[in-house]
Amino acid sequence: MALVPYEEGGGWGARQLHSPWATYRFAGSTIRLRQDWRRLGVAAVVWDAAVVLCAYLEIGGIDLRDRSVIELGAGTGLLGIVATLLGKSFFVSLFKAIYKCSAHVTITDRAAALEFLESNVQTNLPSELRPRAVVKELTWGKDLDNFLPGAFDFILGADIVYLEETFAELLQTLEHLCSEQTVILLSCRIRYERDHKFLKMLRGRFSVYEVHYDSSKDVHIYKAQRGSRKDDF
Repeated sequence: MALVPYEEGGGWGARQLHSPWATYRFAGSTIRLRQDWRRLGVAAVVWDAAVVLCAYLEIGGIDLRDRSVIELGAGTGLLGIVATLLGKSFFVSLFKAIYKCSAHVTITDRAAALEFLESNVQTNLPSELRPRAVVKELTWGKDLDNFLPGAFDFILGADIVYLEETFAELLQTLEHLCSEQTVILLSCRIRYERDHKFLKMLRGRFSVYEVHYDSSKDVHIYKAQRGSRKDDF
């Protein structure tokens, strides 16, 4: 799941987390997400890192069309939904818009969150795009046989770097899913020394670059790839 700490206390942020709905505007669409803090906790609310990475994908003009994309620890599904919307490519026939060469997006989390995640994804995608987004169970390091190695062009993760005991399994998962051409984009706050430890572990296996920092939300976006390439998008 998208594992991040929750700091007790009042204020606007806490009210947002406990709100049953969160609404955003990306890729020309209004996205209205159900939240369920009481039942699912941190996996069922939208965190700033997901919002920042969605904006980066849209404003940065990253071309997801005809690409294979996977999101890890999807939680509410915001990032995967936006990736699907941004990845659409279509032409207009005499009768309707026909989507073709669209991104294929796999949106993953652990079993307990899948029904909730699937509901948000299906509700917020037009019927033509729903077949392009697949919700699938993935527990890091455990379900890898269900995923072809190196099958993805992009791997996305928002606020999935937190629990130190998951770091080895997360790295194992990234290595399994990556080819030489795969681009990993991880969006996170750096809260604790253990977060720096994960980045050090990541740099031991991938070339890692910070590509964006949102100072208003204190969120960093890191790009990682195999080898020593520093490709521009």
